[in-house]
Formats: sequence, structure tokens, C-alpha cells
Amino acid sequence: MDDATRRLPAEKGSVAKAGELDPPLQAIGFEVEELSPSRITGRLLVTPTCCQPFKVLHGGVSALVAESLASMGAHMASGYRRVAGVQLSINHFRSAALGDTVLARAVPVHLGRSTQVWEVKLWKMDPSTGEKGPQIAESRVTLLCNLPLPEEHKNAGDALRKYSKL
Repeated sequence: MDDATRRLPAEKGSVAKAGELDPPLQAIGFEVEELSPSRITGRLLVTPTCCQPFKVLHGGVSALVAESLASMGAHMASGYRRVAGVQLSINHFRSAALGDTVLARAVPVHLGRSTQVWEVKLWKMDPSTGEKGPQIAESRVTLLCNLPLPEEHKNAGDALRKYSKL
């Protein structure tokens, strides 16, 4: 892990940190682990709140995770300028059942002056090793970047600045 990356401990406070970074992620229990302009990782325990009627992770939750992680990364990578998601494409390969833990990783594919493209992958965690198991979804998120930041939102990136530093 380089100096630009901060690993957030997967402990009781990491969900609260997710709330500072992205309230919808906190609402579903997502824990942010690594946070930098070049990589964001985290995990989500699949709870009833995250499931569709068949007791598997809802595809909309996967999309929420993808959009949120890509937006945080793009915001940091653009120097904390305003970003806006304009396109999200997601493929679901396998399901994650109630009680499974899902690991997520977002990395930039293209960092341009006016657009960024981020790849977000989700895996089911192997419970015996705690490592990545089968991949369950993959998405691409395209964002407009370097948009003007209105005065009333000048502090929008403060939590990202706080947690992305060592």
C-alpha cells in the first residue's frame, strides 16, 4: 500500500466512516477499507436489507456500490472537483446469498480532463480464507469530472480528504 492509500480498519467504526463518505453506503452496512484516487475497496455483509425476495443480493445494491465507489474515486482523482455519473453498466455473473460477505474494488480505467471511467468488481468472499472467491459482478461507471463546485458545496470532499491521508 502506498502513501496515497489509507486502509480503514474493518471494525465497528468503519461503517460510521462510510456514513461520512457516502450515507447510502452506510445505510446498507458497507465498510470502506482502502481509499485513494487510484483504488477503493470495501466489503458488505449481505443482510435482509440488501436482498431481493429470493434472499440474494439485490442487483440495485451492486449498482449502488459501483456508483458510490467510482464517484468517490473520481472525486479524489479530479482534485476534489465536482463529478457526476452519466453512465453505469453492470453485469451480474453469480449471486451472493443472505449472510455472504461481498468484497468490492474500484479502479480507474481512464482519467481524462472531462471524463473518467472506473471499473468496479464484486466478489463473494471465501469464508475459509477471507480472500476473494468467485466474481459476482463487474461494472463500468462513466463520470463527467472537473465540473465547477458551487460555493455551498465547497466542503463536499472533506471526509474523503480526511480518510485518504495517512
